[in-house]
Amino acid sequence: MAAEKPSSKGQAWFCTTGLPSDIVIEVEDMTFHLHKFPLTSRSRKLHQLIAEQETNPTTSTAQRDGHQEETEEERDEIEEILCQISLLDFPGGSETFEMAAKFCYGVKVDLNSSIIAPLRCAGEFLEMTEEYSEDNLISKTERFFSQSVLKSLKESIKALKSCERVMPLAESLGITERCIDSIASRASSVDPALFGWPVSEAANENVRASSSQALWNGIGSTVRRKGSGAKSNNADSWFEDLTLLSLQLFKRLILAMKVGDLNPEIVESCLMYYAKKHIPGISRSNRRPSSSSSSSSIASEREQREVLETIVSHLPLHKSSRSSTTTRFLFGLLRTANILNAAEECRSTLEKKIGLQLEQATLDDLLIPSYSYSNETLYDVDCLERILGHFLDGLEEERNAGEIEAGEDGGGGNVRPPALMLVGKLIDGYLAEIGSDANLKSDRFYNLAISLPEQARLFDDGLYRAVDVYLKSHPWTSEEEREKICGIMDCQKLTIEACTHAAQNERLPLRAVVQVLFFEQLQLRHTIAGTLIAVEADSARPSLLRRREEEIEAEAEAGAMQEGNGNAWRGAVRENQGLRLDMDSMRTRVHQLERECSNMKRVIEKIEKEGPGEHNGGWRGSLTRRFGCKFKTQVCDSHEQAVVNARKGRQHHHHQQ
Repeated sequence: MAAEKPSSKGQAWFCTTGLPSDIVIEVEDMTFHLHKFPLTSRSRKLHQLIAEQETNPTTSTAQRDGHQEETEEERDEIEEILCQISLLDFPGGSETFEMAAKFCYGVKVDLNSSIIAPLRCAGEFLEMTEEYSEDNLISKTERFFSQSVLKSLKESIKALKSCERVMPLAESLGITERCIDSIASRASSVDPALFGWPVSEAANENVRASSSQALWNGIGSTVRRKGSGAKSNNADSWFEDLTLLSLQLFKRLILAMKVGDLNPEIVESCLMYYAKKHIPGISRSNRRPSSSSSSSSIASEREQREVLETIVSHLPLHKSSRSSTTTRFLFGLLRTANILNAAEECRSTLEKKIGLQLEQATLDDLLIPSYSYSNETLYDVDCLERILGHFLDGLEEERNAGEIEAGEDGGGGNVRPPALMLVGKLIDGYLAEIGSDANLKSDRFYNLAISLPEQARLFDDGLYRAVDVYLKSHPWTSEEEREKICGIMDCQKLTIEACTHAAQNERLPLRAVVQVLFFEQLQLRHTIAGTLIAVEADSARPSLLRRREEEIEAEAEAGAMQEGNGNAWRGAVRENQGLRLDMDSMRTRVHQLERECSNMKRVIEKIEKEGPGEHNGGWRGSLTRRFGCKFKTQVCDSHEQAVVNARKGRQHHHHQQ
């Protein structure tokens, strides 16, 4: 049959063949003026409906109330209409019927993954089978669906999306299930290394970083995270397609992926993309809706809560290998769960999941605002305590499992786990941040500080800084409470820089300062002892030094004799003189340190006998005068790398005290 040229006028659709229409079919709000023969030659259902109309004719004259005046042309057209059919609940609506009608007229229809499911359902509804007519709509759509759509991951996702318009029939025909199986099987072949945080966010972060410093609750966040660069690859594009699915279809797809033992990282990436698309505010850098998105496109609070609880319930329980990307996402989910008042089980699951990888977090992640009216503090300290508890429980389980596997070889109980030390530094930074909150009680500060084991901190400089911040922000704290708070520090683990600062800190109680000075003296004594041992060892072998000097002189003489000039000889002599001067200087310095150490010991013993009779600047000034040295005031920063680097060169003997 030759192709016909269709046209549409308002809510009516005409096929301009030059022949008058002899059938009108209504689908939704569209009226199709067609011809019986093309339709009945392809569709058994339309053939039956038309036959019934002709067997039991009914008047098809339209109601014309208020329209008495009609032209002769319109009256003739109405009289020509012999059959009128209304197709209720046609799958895919008027758009799909239009394509099916074009197919009946022989017009070429370009098939694609977005229309294949509705067209397949339309063929089923109209009974356009191969038995009724050769090369009919059902066989053509089935062939394209199997050979083209299901062979591609992206095309399968688009076809699954189109099933939402024809869901009851698409489900019964197995189209939905076949799309889901195709996506789940083909997603398993995708390389998880390609996955990253959505491209749009990474691009926004780069632009913002170049223009100004992003702030959150007063904290600068200019530090770039690993993997934050834009990754323009195919993985991102099909993840974006997944976000267009309805929640019900997405849940079915995730379940199919998990049943098929798909890589957990792929499942996790799917959940991350979907959550970011449908829950505004998960990412702090993307909280303002774009100007192009209308308010009607934003899901309601109930819908967002349903999406969030679905995402959390399907999160893999394993520890993610993508470090800060997933950890940041989990903290975003937790903040949003608090805002949306999600179920307690949902929030508890998130806290446990975060606890498994707490060492991958940043200080910015830990600062979870408190949304409860019963909580007076600015940040949710209770939440962090629960997360820290999950982290310590997981660490204990790992250690027990390691001891069981090691069996008889066990003996590394004193080894500091790197994850524990990272979390120790995080908690010290968190304590310093919340320490400035005037509503934070001393007991809560104290309990959080002592919750970590001793192995979590190589140095207590960060803890000292947090204590200093708290005491500065809470000047009304009693002497007893100040001593209790200062008791969380181990003065033996303070670096020289921290000790110097603490010795002149007016906010510390007297007992804490005396302890700092005492352990600083011990450090000095160990240093002197080590130097003396080295000096004695060197002095016990004078013959070796002399022999070495003689060898150098002999070599220099021989060289001078061979080369005929005295430059080598004079150089050797200068080198020997320099060595002797260095040895004399070292002995002098050792004697000075011994005298200073003895002087400090006598002064501290005298202070301990006298008690805190001298107050504030008086006793502090006397300490400085009696010690015969001045302390260099520095700001102690737990995050200052120079402090740690300066300390790394010294192997501590005072830990073995």
